Amino acid sequence: MRAAATALLARRDFARGELAAKLTASGFDPAAVAAALDELGSERLIDDERYAQNFIAYHAARGQGPVRIAAELRRHGLADGPIEAALAAGGDWHALARRARAAKFGPAAPVGWAEKARQSRFLQYRGFSSDHIRTAIGADPELE
Repeated sequence: MRAAATALLARRDFARGELAAKLTASGFDPAAVAAALDELGSERLIDDERYAQNFIAYHAARGQGPVRIAAELRRHGLADGPIEAALAAGGDWHALARRARAAKFGPAAPVGWAEKARQSRFLQYRGFSSDHIRTAIGADPELE
């Protein structure tokens, strides 16, 4: 089982829960999987904090926001603690929202409520919070 886990980890990094699900689905005993993952964790071959940081860096570079990234990490089996810690260290989400908006719609600020709503829906789909969206579309009262 350790060889199977190592072979999977050689291809890409996995979260602990995701790797456990893959190994269990391959027919390995869940108790043996847990023991093997504990051993791999003690050797730092699997590390949920590192996985979360790498995942966030990759997806943030693709223009995705913290809400969407956190939901994906939860789907991969990560606990809320490592997710929140990695998101807090993830960078400037307001600037990322502004860049994502400008990349899709151009540098000019949206004019009119219909265009603001359209751009807001785009940013919401990308996973940005309402606070990030208000800043990105220029509807933040503190900036006006």
